[in-house]
Amino acid sequence: MYLIGFPLLIIPFAIYNMIAFLMPDVKWTSTLWTVSMISGARWEVTAEDMLLTFAILLLAVEVMKSARGGQRVLIDHILSLLLFIVMLVEFLLVARVATSTFFILMITSVVDVVAGFTITARTARRDIEIERVGA
Repeated sequence: MYLIGFPLLIIPFAIYNMIAFLMPDVKWTSTLWTVSMISGARWEVTAEDMLLTFAILLLAVEVMKSARGGQRVLIDHILSLLLFIVMLVEFLLVARVATSTFFILMITSVVDVVAGFTITARTARRDIEIERVGA
């Protein structure tokens, strides 16, 4: 199944907004569970940790998606850029999302946009050079 033209980073964006607006009492930094490490330290896993980890994993998938060729990739990049713009506007205008968690999600989105366009440009340049040599 290909998720062409669908920026996957919209999923953590939607999760954040659902929790921020539907459950305003939820604290992103409250501990979900604690893991005892071999060293004796205790690692406290928070909702913020889980959401940001999920976003980074989706960013890896987005980068892999941008490496494929075709015209549909351009639609995916444009939608990713629109998602970043929406996130930036929301971050600047809505007080409830002016948090470090949302800021890091927004930065993840801009990394997706920059990486996507960069990888696509590199791939297109390589394709042009191969066609010249073959002609």
